Amino acid sequence: MSIPQEKTVSASAVHDHTYKIFPNDLNSTETVFGGLVMSTLDRVASVVAERHSQRPCVTVSVDAMHFLQPATRGDILIFQAAINRSWTSSMEIGVRVLAEDYRTGTRRHIVSAYFTFVGTNEHGHPAPVPKVIPETNDEIRRYEEAGKRRERRHQASRKTN
Repeated sequence: MSIPQEKTVSASAVHDHTYKIFPNDLNSTETVFGGLVMSTLDRVASVVAERHSQRPCVTVSVDAMHFLQPATRGDILIFQAAINRSWTSSMEIGVRVLAEDYRTGTRRHIVSAYFTFVGTNEHGHPAPVPKVIPETNDEIRRYEEAGKRRERRHQASRKTN
């Protein structure tokens, strides 16, 4: 199978992965357990990474996961994810989560995060991934911001090494 050299953002995006919150999903404060949200974020982001790269991918890092508001029993979580940018073998995937009140249809933004994945070959080593073609103004903005975040990550890792 030949892997394309370039792909659009929309070719791999996840628009509305839904998850209904039940009582067993709650923590001791009666809000959704953060670990459940984090795990689902990683799974949804991995779908985007593997669709884009057409390879097995591994999570390398998570930047700035921000829990902005709680979600409660009965809310419907809506996960949205898209590739922001790719480099030689790595990709940044942006994910946001909305909580929808099923009674009113009101949606509120509750979590955002940036994941870095690496595409791997049959031996589990880093492998080339397609370049990202941003098409909309929002995709272009996210593409440029991903480059700035990557530079900050690299600067921070140089300081700690």
